[in-house]
Amino acid sequence: MTTPPAGLPIAKGAGPIELIPRMANRHGLIAGATGTGKTVTLRVLAEQFSRIGVPVFLADVKGDLSGMARPGGDNPKVAERAKQLGVDLVPAACPVVFWDLLGAQGIPVRATVSEMGPLLLARLLNLNDTQAGVLNIVFKVADDSGLLLLDLKDLRAMVENVGTRSAELKVKYGNVSAASVGAIQRGLLTLDQQGAEHFFGEPALDLDDLRQTGDGGQGVVNILVADQLMKSPVLYSTFLLCLLAQLFERLPEVGDPDAPTLVFFFDEAHLLFADTPKALIDEVERVVRLIRSKGVGVYFVTQSPLDVPDSVLGQLGNRVQHALRAFTPKDQKAVRTAAETFRANPKLNTAQVITELAVGEALVSLLDEHGTPGVVERAFIYPPRTQLAPLAAADRDALVRKSALYGHYQQTVDRESAYERLTQRAAAAQPTPTPTPRGNEPDLTKVAVSIGTSVARAMGTQLGRQIVRGVMGSLFGGNRRR
Repeated sequence: MTTPPAGLPIAKGAGPIELIPRMANRHGLIAGATGTGKTVTLRVLAEQFSRIGVPVFLADVKGDLSGMARPGGDNPKVAERAKQLGVDLVPAACPVVFWDLLGAQGIPVRATVSEMGPLLLARLLNLNDTQAGVLNIVFKVADDSGLLLLDLKDLRAMVENVGTRSAELKVKYGNVSAASVGAIQRGLLTLDQQGAEHFFGEPALDLDDLRQTGDGGQGVVNILVADQLMKSPVLYSTFLLCLLAQLFERLPEVGDPDAPTLVFFFDEAHLLFADTPKALIDEVERVVRLIRSKGVGVYFVTQSPLDVPDSVLGQLGNRVQHALRAFTPKDQKAVRTAAETFRANPKLNTAQVITELAVGEALVSLLDEHGTPGVVERAFIYPPRTQLAPLAAADRDALVRKSALYGHYQQTVDRESAYERLTQRAAAAQPTPTPTPRGNEPDLTKVAVSIGTSVARAMGTQLGRQIVRGVMGSLFGGNRRR
């Protein structure tokens, strides 16, 4: 019989504070103002999970976590904190795989349009309820017609097809307005400008590739390179939610294992819940509530507990609260909320302490062996064992190329799907042209070439480019010039 892993040392207050691995899939929250130590706490937790063979997925939103692939110990502040806490710090690296939606600084990570589905795509495209309803019709028509939606050109072709057949489809599927079709098309254009064409397509990510262990039995730390991705925050948060939903749908039930099968860190979690429709919030709450039975622990990292809806916050049993500032009424409310989420400690004025915590210090409450929240304690987070400084670009690139996954995801696969099928149907529906008798009629071929040459010349001028963009813009319901 396998011995359950021992507690994971996370912090030190009056004594060591340890996270029980069997309770790690009950989820958690790491909160605190900017610069108070959230990222280091995330790193220490990820190191500890990796050490006992639990794979981790996290996003590197600031570009400073790549050093986890190297042993640390060379930072004087780390050595000073270890001495202060009486910790025998043994530097150690984690096995790391770098992923990148843009494919530039890691293994390309993709999903198909079908995998993301209409609910998440509606959020990504910033659609209202009516427009989201039309997007649902697009997906339904594709399903009923046996058309695969894999990449953005498939979705564009399907939206155009549904738009042109709106009168025919109305009786069976409902009204499809030209305005809603235009809104979807404009949203897809914006996605293109954000680089989403790199993300949608095949080969899609195999979830088993996130649940690997290294040669020494350590869990692989999967790092999503997200410093550039954060320029498109909705794409970032929607992708993470899509990935979480896929884990929920595809992983087998395991109950409450001795340790999680995967730990998923959702950094900048406020981006997920900002301006999010209630239907999607409800779905997030459902996934978080049920995914623990798949052995997956979800840890939200954000500035304030107020960033997370109560229905989700109530499910986050393991809490690490770094300092909060109380300069405004909103800040003061956040402090009170954070204090009220902890099991009270009669020796602490929790609300007051939250505003006094030093960098790297936190209020910690972890679940005990019965799943009961522990009394909140004031503690210092242990220093990390991996290198604090990020890797040089050349070193990271070398690690990417050494990965066993390198090459598998590099080349896109464009198999026959909705775009190709609809193009073939359109070509087959074209009538066979009747030859025109030669006479005094103008040579249409020469006319076409002449028109093409004129357009090409016009495109070479600023005015020509503006005219063409104006025409293209009108197709999408506007004529903005760029």
